[in-house]
Amino acid sequence: MRLINMLTISSFKFAIHVIFLVSFFLISCSSAALFTITNNCPFTIWPATLSGAGTTPLPTTGFQLNSGQSAQIPTTPSWSGRVWARTGCTFDASGVGKCETADCGGKMECGGMGATPPASLFEITIGGYNNLDYYDVSFVDGYNLPIIAVPRSTSGGCNATGCASDINIGCPKELQVVGGDGGGVGGVIACNSACGAFGMDQYCCSGQYANPNTCRPSYYSSIFKRACPRAYSYAFDDGTSTFTCNAYEYAIIFCPNNGMDQIAGPGIGTGISTGTGIETGTEVGTLSAPHTKNDKIRGSIRTNTSSNAISQVSISICLIIVSFASLYIV
Repeated sequence: MRLINMLTISSFKFAIHVIFLVSFFLISCSSAALFTITNNCPFTIWPATLSGAGTTPLPTTGFQLNSGQSAQIPTTPSWSGRVWARTGCTFDASGVGKCETADCGGKMECGGMGATPPASLFEITIGGYNNLDYYDVSFVDGYNLPIIAVPRSTSGGCNATGCASDINIGCPKELQVVGGDGGGVGGVIACNSACGAFGMDQYCCSGQYANPNTCRPSYYSSIFKRACPRAYSYAFDDGTSTFTCNAYEYAIIFCPNNGMDQIAGPGIGTGISTGTGIETGTEVGTLSAPHTKNDKIRGSIRTNTSSNAISQVSISICLIIVSFASLYIV
């Protein structure tokens, strides 16, 4: 009888361990993604990341990305935060300097500092409610670069979002940020939001306007919305600007019109044709998983095709492990 009880207790403990392992693999497999950041601008940019409160920081919070380069950054399960790009930056050997747009405290690595407006932002929560990713492109803090985000999912049916239009060209004079070369040849290098330019409650959705009933689209936010129907144009622009997916990778592309033939999905700005994939004008290698070593970004070259295949194989392996482990529960 004692032997039977010991076997029963051991079986129960074993089942608990297996359930824990299955839960761990389910979370790990379904709630992390890869960011592939591509610079299609004809000048150097400095991408940056900011993790949300209570979220593990990504392997890098800022790095240099030359024209035509792509960099891959792995996320962690349930990560949330922002990705953006800075322009017109100069840094010394220790990584201290400044940027003309979207600066983060004058450091190469932002280290928990957010973007100084105006800045085009990609925002995401991975593995949120119902294990879905919630993502958007926001110009609530203004605009400095064209940006689109394209999710890649094994199930399909996910929407690209963002804006391929150059809002700087049509930015109202009162919202313009004028600077040096900043990657261009002078002139307008960014476009403020009305909140950033005027600081009034009605534009910032603050004070008595801090709810969707009183804070309505303004003349200025409508300019952003007409140019970029899928992007956030003001704080309560949720209905047409937040999207969900369960993706293994997000392609985040700056200046998507340069050298690109097609982007998945309509409605992300002018000059873009509809389609189901991404095609670049030239084959570009990928700087794999940038990380810091001696305060410098280093990485190895790997093709986009290989990285996509590795991501999909990893998901398949996770699912096989979960299926195998679950057999021991019954």
